[in-house]
Amino acid sequence: MNATVEVHLDRRAWRDHLAAVTAAGLQDDPPWTPPVWFYDQVGSALFDRITRLPEYYPTRCERSILEARADRIAELTGAETLAELGSGTSEKTLLLLDALVAAGTLRRVAPFDVSEEVLRDAVTTIGERHPGVAVHAVVGDFHEHLGHLPTDGRCLLAFLGSTIGNLTPAERRVFLSGVRDVLGEGDRFLLGTDLVKDRGRLVAAYDDPEGVTAEFNLNALRVMRRELGAEIDTERWRHRAVFDEDHQRIEMHLVATAATSVRIEQLGVDRAFAAGEWIRTEISAKFRFEGVHAELERAGLDVVESWTDDDGDFLLTLAQPRGTSAS
Repeated sequence: MNATVEVHLDRRAWRDHLAAVTAAGLQDDPPWTPPVWFYDQVGSALFDRITRLPEYYPTRCERSILEARADRIAELTGAETLAELGSGTSEKTLLLLDALVAAGTLRRVAPFDVSEEVLRDAVTTIGERHPGVAVHAVVGDFHEHLGHLPTDGRCLLAFLGSTIGNLTPAERRVFLSGVRDVLGEGDRFLLGTDLVKDRGRLVAAYDDPEGVTAEFNLNALRVMRRELGAEIDTERWRHRAVFDEDHQRIEMHLVATAATSVRIEQLGVDRAFAAGEWIRTEISAKFRFEGVHAELERAGLDVVESWTDDDGDFLLTLAQPRGTSAS
């Protein structure tokens, strides 16, 4: 197997960056923390359980679209390189990989993630499935290292899972402009977005009756305690998911059940919380069909085709840099 793992993320600098962002967030009004603290080994396992819950439809719906449309995507893109941002284990990407191999165009897969360990597992999985395809993995932060993605030849750049919903509108504008900058003639961008729907279903997807999502959210406090030396009484917090009508997004909160505090001495953080006050731990924007198209077009990306699942819950959109041909 022809495999490369290229590391552009300085682990110490990344850790310092996350600590600084966390300190700023906790002292903001309202306070917030970056969702990176969810994903230690325990949190990743909990999220895997979440994706299999009956209430959590996004993973299921996106996969159903890929199963139905992967061959069409391969036909439209003729991709020689398949790159995925925030690829994780690349499980859903394998559907695209299989279709592109069957179409006879694919030469290389380029998974991109902040976790070197996860990427090395993905390299092994891809290599075992298609040993004739080269793998060029990139360890980096997509806010800074998009330019290191190998995109020569016809490239299909995928950003799945509605991960873009974790970004604010301003952050999405910067990100999509960055995507446009790395795409050349003949390249395509595949974006997964969760659509606005019944508020009850949206909230239930982030607050399941089994309490898996609650445990996932609370685990972030344990990770901050371990990684940042934070002084947090984890017994004085509970999980809450709400839909913010003004911003059209789900917010996950940790709500204080009694007077408590979060203290991180090394970061100069010492914030008191009264019962009922909360920390926002994640946002997950929900989109409308026309809104997704508008954001792409503002970034210089023209829509080629879009697809939803049978129930219209989730949207996959294929776009191209403005001024290039869809053929």
